[in-house]
Amino acid sequence: MNKKWEFYEKDNEQIKKVQEEFGVSRLLATIIVNKGLKTKQEIEVFLNPTRKDFHDPYLMPDMKIAVDRIVKAIQNQEKVIIYGDYDVDGITSITVLKKFLADRGLQVDSYIPNRLDEGYGLNKNAIEKIVKDEYKLMITVDCGISGIEEIEYANSLGLETIVTDHHEPAETLPKALAVVDAKRKDNEYPFNQLAGVGVVFKLIQAISILYNLEEKEFLKYLDIVCVGTISDIVPLVDENRVIAKLGLKLVEVTKNIGLKALLNSIGYKKIDSSTISFGVAPRINACGRMGFEQEALKLFLTDNIVQATDISRKLNEYNKKRQEIEKKIFEEVLVKIEKSEKDKPCIVLADEGWHHGVIGIVSSKVTEMYYKPSILICYEDGIGKGSGRSIPGFDLHEALSKCDNYVDRFGGHSMAIGITVEKEKFDKFKEEFEKYVSDSNINELAPIVKVDEEITAKDMDINIVNELNMLEPFGEANKMPIFMYKNLRINSIRALSEGKHLKLTLKDENLVIDAIGFNMGHLVNDFLLGEKVDVLGNLEVNRFNGHESVQINLKDIRKSY
Repeated sequence: MNKKWEFYEKDNEQIKKVQEEFGVSRLLATIIVNKGLKTKQEIEVFLNPTRKDFHDPYLMPDMKIAVDRIVKAIQNQEKVIIYGDYDVDGITSITVLKKFLADRGLQVDSYIPNRLDEGYGLNKNAIEKIVKDEYKLMITVDCGISGIEEIEYANSLGLETIVTDHHEPAETLPKALAVVDAKRKDNEYPFNQLAGVGVVFKLIQAISILYNLEEKEFLKYLDIVCVGTISDIVPLVDENRVIAKLGLKLVEVTKNIGLKALLNSIGYKKIDSSTISFGVAPRINACGRMGFEQEALKLFLTDNIVQATDISRKLNEYNKKRQEIEKKIFEEVLVKIEKSEKDKPCIVLADEGWHHGVIGIVSSKVTEMYYKPSILICYEDGIGKGSGRSIPGFDLHEALSKCDNYVDRFGGHSMAIGITVEKEKFDKFKEEFEKYVSDSNINELAPIVKVDEEITAKDMDINIVNELNMLEPFGEANKMPIFMYKNLRINSIRALSEGKHLKLTLKDENLVIDAIGFNMGHLVNDFLLGEKVDVLGNLEVNRFNGHESVQINLKDIRKSY
């Protein structure tokens, strides 16, 4: 699939202004302007956020109601339970709120639904158990906004609920005591893209303000808040960027025994957003995917280094097991695709033996590989549960709402969904969905790569590349900048790791440039020695045997014209 290379519109006057005001290179100034940052204050907050850049938590809907009720629970030493999701966002949300309330003298319990048995969100069986155990107040974190029936049920049993969430609400809000969610239609909070743990952070900030506590009483949890925020792939802009940038500094010196043990077990030398995204997050998420969500929570709550080390070892094992299952399913899916799905406009497959805790990851890989929407379903006792992923320009959630004749239920958003379909209805659903996708002219959608700037030999400078670190942490809505370098001659080309990756040396006059293309090994025979190419990629510093050089991390390559 040929990618379309698309440049940002260049505003040379604004680039020059940023370059002069902030004393940065033209390359960095260009990227800042490409991000749509215009005012001096916006750019200053982006480059150098401080704890003064957090918004007023009381601007959030129902925040005062939630705070007053929690303070009452603290004063009366009530029995309180936190109900959270099984992913990193949910686990970190429980951790932060539980630890903060313990510091205020209230010991609270927690409930995490088992992904394999209970699925996501509130459920009536769990609420019955919570009521039976005589809890008076339930605080949801990273869930609850869609639990309208369940909260109605909790109300009927005399259980009060505070919802803290960051997901999209329906037309009707749950009838909880307080619903703290900046995505509410009546929201006045200036930023509505916080992760679930970000909303919890605002809650403990609000309680701290009421108690007139020192800022450190809530800021000390920024390491855990940062882990949840980066892991949940929310846009790393505005307040999320403040959380991530300040939080990563705390992660480096974290006092959380569990997080420290996990980082040590992974062996990362540098702590940045990639460490969280590719090191910490998969291991915490693996617990939930494999049905051991309590282990991840225990890790963040323990003060015992021996226990933390033991749990970290288990998490690494769960993650390894998850990778093995994922690899097996992926290989099986590829066989099915090559056999019967390759020429179809989308990929919809089901099987008995697949693990529904990991098929979402496989669906992501399939969509990335074939650039088509994909839905993968696993059967258990005649019921198919699955996940789907989409491509930019095709709204998967809307598509399912038009193809729901044979669907039991579904949820999610334009790019990712969860779905339940009875086994006997699967073929009819597949047929209906494929027809809808076929009629939508999806073949006209091509992957677009946004290019920040064209570079030349003078930009292959270690100081310039190091300066780009000011843009860290990278993540959703703040991707690593992508550059185009034209008319490079191939000096050497080979495949690495059994054909998986592509390794090249490229020449521009007398300058020799190393380039690596991860998962691009299949292109090794498409180019010849001496041939001229244009490349897209990130610039990074390669350190080897005490020597530093700038290399290109390839995102695409094509023959020069």
